[in-house]
Amino acid sequence: MSIKSDGWIRRMATEHGMIEPFTERQVREGVISYGLSSYGYDMRVSDEFRIFHNALSPVVDPKSFDERSFIEFQGDICIVPPNSFALARSIEYFRIPRNVLTICVGKSTYARCGIITNVTPFEPEWEGHVTLEISNTTPLPARIYANEGIAQVLFFESDEPCEVSYADKKGKYQGQTGVTPPRL
Repeated sequence: MSIKSDGWIRRMATEHGMIEPFTERQVREGVISYGLSSYGYDMRVSDEFRIFHNALSPVVDPKSFDERSFIEFQGDICIVPPNSFALARSIEYFRIPRNVLTICVGKSTYARCGIITNVTPFEPEWEGHVTLEISNTTPLPARIYANEGIAQVLFFESDEPCEVSYADKKGKYQGQTGVTPPRL
């Protein structure tokens, strides 16, 4: 398995629609950076958020998630409460090839402010907008800037395609387009 460079990512995005919309260079001036980097792609967060609150539900249960635990918000700046989190989605829509797996890591600009972005790997043949889990680990409210960079995607290509892809097993998050809460 090998990590893929900017040339491979550019080719896969432009010729095969792996990333749409695709920003062919790193955009940095006045924003938290996004776009193509040397060995990855910095995706952006959209302006759609679901902010966690604990007013109506005493427990978080991944097997029986109560959607009343979220407040819907749309805007250019999302305030994540102290020691809380929000779900959001990427602007980019990804289509992962059968012989590729991605790992996603948060941007250092946010991490240095105590804001952690968690994203599970994009499995072979998964496609959709990425649901982002944004945790504010600080005792202060935190700002998240829509339409700017939030996390970097690293692409790993295998020497051979997998036997069973995410599409083959009809994964429950296949083709997601909005901010998607947990499903069982």
